Amino acid sequence: MRCRKCTQNAQVELRRHGLALCAAHYLEWFEAQTARAIRRHKMIREGDRVLVAISGGKDSLALWEVLTRLGYEATGLHIQLGIGEYSERAYEVTTRFARERGLPLIVVDLAESYGLGVPELSLATGRVACSGCGLSKRYLMNEVAREEGFNVVATGHNLDDEAAVLLGNVLRWQTDALPRQGPVLPEREGLARRIKPFYLFTEREVASYALLRRIAYQHEECPNATGAKSLLYKEALNRLEERMPGTKQAFLEQFLKKIQPILAEGLGAQEVALKECERCGAPTTGETCAFCRLWDQAYRRAKKRKLLPESRAFEPRPRARRVAPEEG
Repeated sequence: MRCRKCTQNAQVELRRHGLALCAAHYLEWFEAQTARAIRRHKMIREGDRVLVAISGGKDSLALWEVLTRLGYEATGLHIQLGIGEYSERAYEVTTRFARERGLPLIVVDLAESYGLGVPELSLATGRVACSGCGLSKRYLMNEVAREEGFNVVATGHNLDDEAAVLLGNVLRWQTDALPRQGPVLPEREGLARRIKPFYLFTEREVASYALLRRIAYQHEECPNATGAKSLLYKEALNRLEERMPGTKQAFLEQFLKKIQPILAEGLGAQEVALKECERCGAPTTGETCAFCRLWDQAYRRAKKRKLLPESRAFEPRPRARRVAPEEG
């Protein structure tokens, strides 16, 4: 198989595009497609300050790499979740990536800020680990952006992630979530713009980019992901994609083109005004935001279980620290 552009041996085959490319032209194509998605959806505008959520996996590190190569000054944010050796290795690859490229990195350690990591949070609240983890990460990404003056938060969600979320929302007709699904979640007072520049790349395509760019990333899945419904949805979509290349992209793009605007228009008419959380000042629809409610509950129960001292009071503001390039 030959590269479509130069007739050298092809390294990556893109069946849904009917395309095969050598390493050099694949990297060029991947970065050009990312730039196109950013322009098409006005994800990043002149004067924007961009914070990139970095887990240590292929998607987030590849996104940081591409944004930097496209000329954006993007700062990384890594949240240490306290999930044993998994989190330790995530921290190691993230700090090494930042150090080798001289990129600015902010770190928030969940246990250092709040006294509990994800496993202890799950134990204290009785909720599945992914629930408290996801809520905490979304809150911290926005709070760090707000505190540090960033108005854009970029995440490495890819086509497989987005199609699986869409399938899950459709199967349950989550009419509150469907209108907000898309590559851009606009800024609102107190909320940074959320962007997903990789939303049309498959996991395999992002992995190919990371491999060809020699990006050292964390390969292992989070141990808490075992049995997650999202993996089942991805498996089902992969089987369809194998038989019918392009199915995932068509599923997502046709939803965004034909259905999401109708739902978003309906949501606009019913949109609830946001006010400040009485505990932390973050935007919320109630008196207290979901993050403060979760951690208030966790603190009460953790103290009964002796996971926290009685004297410890919940302080919502995270302890964010900047990692110097020579650290890690």
